[in-house]
Amino acid sequence: MTRHVDVLIIGAGLSGIGMACHLTREKTGRSYLILERRTAIGGTWDLFKYPGIRSDSDMYTFGFGFRPWHGTKVLADGPHIRQYIEDTAAEYGVTDHIRFGRKVTKTSWSSEQGVWTVEVLDERSGQTETYTSDFLVGCTGYYDYDQGYRPTFPGEENFTGTIVHPQHWPEDLDYKGKRIVVIGSGATAITLIPAMSKDAAHVTMLQRSPTYIAALPADDPVAVGFKFAKVPAAIAYKAGRARNIALQRASYQLSRTNPKLSAKLMLAAVRAQVGSNIDMKHFTPSYNPWDQRLCVVPNGDLFKVLRKGEASIATDTIDTFTETGIRLSSGEELEADIVISATGLKVQMLGGAELEVDGRTLATRDLVAYKGALLGTVPNMMIVLGYTNASWTLKADLAAEYFCRLLNHMRDNGFSEVVAVPEEGDRSEASLMGGALTSGYIQRGDGVMPRQGTRGPWLVINNYFRDRAMLRKAPLEDGVLRFRRGAAEAEPVAAETRSA
Repeated sequence: MTRHVDVLIIGAGLSGIGMACHLTREKTGRSYLILERRTAIGGTWDLFKYPGIRSDSDMYTFGFGFRPWHGTKVLADGPHIRQYIEDTAAEYGVTDHIRFGRKVTKTSWSSEQGVWTVEVLDERSGQTETYTSDFLVGCTGYYDYDQGYRPTFPGEENFTGTIVHPQHWPEDLDYKGKRIVVIGSGATAITLIPAMSKDAAHVTMLQRSPTYIAALPADDPVAVGFKFAKVPAAIAYKAGRARNIALQRASYQLSRTNPKLSAKLMLAAVRAQVGSNIDMKHFTPSYNPWDQRLCVVPNGDLFKVLRKGEASIATDTIDTFTETGIRLSSGEELEADIVISATGLKVQMLGGAELEVDGRTLATRDLVAYKGALLGTVPNMMIVLGYTNASWTLKADLAAEYFCRLLNHMRDNGFSEVVAVPEEGDRSEASLMGGALTSGYIQRGDGVMPRQGTRGPWLVINNYFRDRAMLRKAPLEDGVLRFRRGAAEAEPVAAETRSA
């Protein structure tokens, strides 16, 4: 049996649920389904279960623009974020439109028929299913859910303890009273260390190179003030969100225009937190602020456990694993019962599904992104990728609004097909995310990430205010988008509910 809807969304995480809500909010009148490989809503926030899992962006901007986040925590924990996404889906009637346990294996566009055909594996039954749609939206994020990035460490076969990757945290892992080494210096590592220090004998963060880290208050003072003053939630959220967007942008802009001053301010703040007994070499990166994503810690929790001696930092490279721990290149030995490889993500697009247009298989790396949302030469398709230099959801919301605006324009003008057509020279060699950051996972993902362009709507801006104007207000018919009428209409399945 083939199921047909107007819009087929891949992924029921933050982006997919947001997209579905916008289809209803913007009165597109389009039917939709969401295909989700996992058995629950939440995406990243359903997958990761490691201690302390939390957002690395403030919740005023990480929450949806159309549905207030009511808590006062600056950085919310994973379970609360997942519940927020689930509640949003329920409020907008999205949950009934989700088909869980479905792994998308192939997506194929036919210009002759004017439809997408999507091959899906029901992982619970082992049955293959086929879905068709007029439009396809990829909301899978950019990393592999099956495996994280896990380098092979020299001598690891000699280690008698346990090696764990945070992406697949064992539910029965008992680390109470154990010596733990966390390999990594990114958001996952700095979250794990204070969370595990409460019960572990000692936790050591082993980093090859330092990361810029900033402390934020655990509770947003403005949110607390609004709550105390009994300001209506919607107004408080809108005001706090506007403030935080402006602060994010100002901080990023200072880092790009005056990196020396920005670095000086950040390092001075860290020094004030860690005290004089900890060597600042562990917090002084070799790159400029925001060349890689800035890490944030609520109430300086990481700095507190370092000051107390419950945790420590080693900045070095690994010579070899031993039976009882890790020997560093300096000769120092770190004893460990458990080693956690917080070494990052493995990047992939569309959840690993094959992409085909008119019988020709396309590599996402060969495609150039239009307005950071559509893929050049690929009709009736959008991918949603959030910001790397601000909250993911800011861009995801804008992309969803733009998509709905495009759908309504096509409906009102009788168009059935839209495609962004790049000219020669529009495609650059920089990836869609590589222009902003130099992080390891972005460099590793260069082989699969779509390219960004060299000019105009092909150039990735990574600026919320400019993107907002472009995606909400700029003319849709700009000479780059080509619209077509008259593609064959697919037969809708009456059983599917429309998102009126």
